[in-house]
Amino acid sequence: MLTFIDILRKAGIDPRKTKLIRLPMTDPVFKECYDRGMIYEYTCHQKEGFSKGYDYWAVFIGGNGSKAQFYALYRVGDAMPDDRNRAAKKLPEAEADRYCGENLIYELEHQDILKEYEYRLTIEWGKSRMWHQRAVNDKEIVSIRADRKKVFSGFEDLVISYDELKEIIENEAVYAEWHAAFSAIYAIYLIMDTETGMQYVGSAYGNEGGLLETWSCYVKTQRGNTKQMRKLICYHPDRYHRFRFSVLQILPKTLTAEEVKAIELRYKRKLMSREFGMNEN
Repeated sequence: MLTFIDILRKAGIDPRKTKLIRLPMTDPVFKECYDRGMIYEYTCHQKEGFSKGYDYWAVFIGGNGSKAQFYALYRVGDAMPDDRNRAAKKLPEAEADRYCGENLIYELEHQDILKEYEYRLTIEWGKSRMWHQRAVNDKEIVSIRADRKKVFSGFEDLVISYDELKEIIENEAVYAEWHAAFSAIYAIYLIMDTETGMQYVGSAYGNEGGLLETWSCYVKTQRGNTKQMRKLICYHPDRYHRFRFSVLQILPKTLTAEEVKAIELRYKRKLMSREFGMNEN
């Protein structure tokens, strides 16, 4: 019988230093956070002492039954006192009300070492009602879903979060069609900070990798080469999780740099991204 302890040990993670967390979709507050793409924000807000003795949190999402799907592995860093002013603006009111100075906001660093199991591995949580347990309380692995190649459906409706873009960039075997499409074009693209509504208009040109190469830079650095984004990330280190990427216009690779820049400038004027966004020029 394969268990989650086997997965942790294979990855070099000490089960004694790992906490298992099951976030239930039956909880209306968590469900609303899930629907808003705010699982991270919900998870990192816990009571003082919640992580005492633990270096890692293995987070699962559960439904009505006793099974739970693996979501992510985080390494736990420092913690700061919670405060209503530190609550993300789009948190559900019931969750935001918990920011009352009695809990902590933990810094969680996503670990790629178990990335291949995210959304694919399902465990049997057991009969215990405890939603957080020690990883030494071994959990049987019920299934590991086969990874299937993802079909690219075009740029017109493409709107993806930073986390989704990271998944695409780092899994070429699964997203082969996406890589081919991204690398085949130049483009004018938009990055939206969904926390504030501020926009950044950028362009991908002058390289063989096209849009793929340009967006890969954002995945690697979390803020590209943009001064305003660097400043934003400096003050809010996790803000890149709130970035949303889309394509404003597809461009052929035959265009010159001057032609691409002229089109980019047109969008900056239309969206006023220099006056009210993150563009500087």
